[in-house]
Amino acid sequence: MGLPRLLCMVQIMAKTALLSRSRNGNGRNGSARNGNGSGRNGNGNGNGRNGNGRGSGTVEHAAQEVKNYITPLGYSRLKTELTKLLDSERPELVKTISWAASNGDRSENGDYIYGKKRLREIDHRIHFLNKRLDSVELVDPARRGDSDQIFFGATVTYAYVRGGKDERTVTIVGVDEVDTKRGQVSWLSPIARVLLKRRSGDIVTLATPAGEAEIEIIGVRYRATA
Repeated sequence: MGLPRLLCMVQIMAKTALLSRSRNGNGRNGSARNGNGSGRNGNGNGNGRNGNGRGSGTVEHAAQEVKNYITPLGYSRLKTELTKLLDSERPELVKTISWAASNGDRSENGDYIYGKKRLREIDHRIHFLNKRLDSVELVDPARRGDSDQIFFGATVTYAYVRGGKDERTVTIVGVDEVDTKRGQVSWLSPIARVLLKRRSGDIVTLATPAGEAEIEIIGVRYRATA
C-alpha cells in the first residue's frame, strides 16, 4: 500500500472516531440527551424531559402525598377488619382451597377457582389496609372541645339559604372511613373543603350540579364519630 493511500485511510479513521465521540460523548447522548446539559435527560438546566427542571418538578409534586388523616374510631374499624382477614377469613379460605384442590381437575373445580379468586381479593385488601394504617395521622375530634370553628372531625349542621331551611348534618372524616349513610364525608370532598375553617353562623358558597348555592352553617360540634 502506498504512503498517500495510507495517509488517506488514517484521516478517514480519525474523522470516524471524532464523529463517534461527538455522537456518544458531548453531543446527542452526552450533554444533551444523557449528559449534564439541558437536553432530554440532562441534569444541568433541566429543560428536558428528565432533567432537573420540569421533569424533577413533576416528580417532587407527585411525591407530596395527601395526608392520611383518620379518627380514632375509623382507625379502630380498619384494624378490626385487618385482624379479621388475617386471623379468620384468610386461614379458613386457604383450608377450603386446599380441600378443593384435592378433589381432582382444578380447571373445572368451581370451589377451587372461586377460592383462588377470593384469596387474591383478600390479599389485595390486606396489602391495602397495611399500607394505609402505616401512614395514618390520628386526629381525635374530641380534643377540639366546644370550638365553633370547623376542622377535621367536626360534625356540622347547615342549611341552604334558599332551600326551605332544611337542615343537613355531616361529619368530616378521613377518606378511608367515609359512610354517606351515616353522614360521614371525606375531608377532601367539595362540601368539606367549603366548610373547613369556617365558623357557626357563616354563610358560604357551595358549587353544585345545579349551580352555586349559598349555605348557612347552623352548628358545629366535636364528638366521637358513630
